[in-house]
Amino acid sequence: MADAVNDGSPRGGPAAHVEWRRFRDGGALAEAAAAEFANVVREAVRDRGTAFVVLSGGGTPRATYRMLALAPLREAIAWRDTEFFWGDERAVPPEHPDSNFGMARDALLAFVAAPAQLHRMGAERPDRDRAARDYEDEIRTVLGAPPGGTPPRFDLVLLGLGADGHTASLFPGSPALQERSRWVVAAPGPRPDSPRITMTLPLLNRARRVMFLVSGPDKAAILGSIAASKDAVYPAQRIAPDGGVLLWMVDDAAAPR
Repeated sequence: MADAVNDGSPRGGPAAHVEWRRFRDGGALAEAAAAEFANVVREAVRDRGTAFVVLSGGGTPRATYRMLALAPLREAIAWRDTEFFWGDERAVPPEHPDSNFGMARDALLAFVAAPAQLHRMGAERPDRDRAARDYEDEIRTVLGAPPGGTPPRFDLVLLGLGADGHTASLFPGSPALQERSRWVVAAPGPRPDSPRITMTLPLLNRARRVMFLVSGPDKAAILGSIAASKDAVYPAQRIAPDGGVLLWMVDDAAAPR
């Protein structure tokens, strides 16, 4: 795949540098993703004092989080200097089994981070638009971004890939894909009874590094289409961090043929 062009930033920008890394299976992928996570956080803390990370839900991230919770990586990361956000969330409370927050907390964050470092989306609130605006305000406050300015830069964004080409809660045909000013919005899910909150392209495409974790044979067809296409047919193809790195980490079962 050639370098991707950012079409989600309000001002556009230089092309993202795209890398593909292939692993024999999901376990090897998760191990490599955990090592990459540790390296990015270490460099961010060294260079800027704090690492700002956006987490994802899903099975492959869960395996990655569990590896990060164990030695030697658990001792190698400056967890106290890391702030955690979420790219999207379902309209469920944090104790629900479908909660992206709950999964990351149980697999990793309960062992390494204080509650004040965890910035949860309140997607279960009845007024999800207000919840999305509040989350945007929290991002602005924690990352020190001025009102009305360019979106801030997260150091690392973890994303997954759906079989329909969605990522975060940016589904094909979603009005959230057309958002150009807000950083976080309420958005429809794949079914009428599954509303979400999601970060938008202007914010995701400001990240210094975006890491897609893709595993399993059910992803092979869509990943092959994405790798072969030069056009942004699927939401995931519109992820192109402005002057940053777009890293696709895939296992053999999911890899484009």
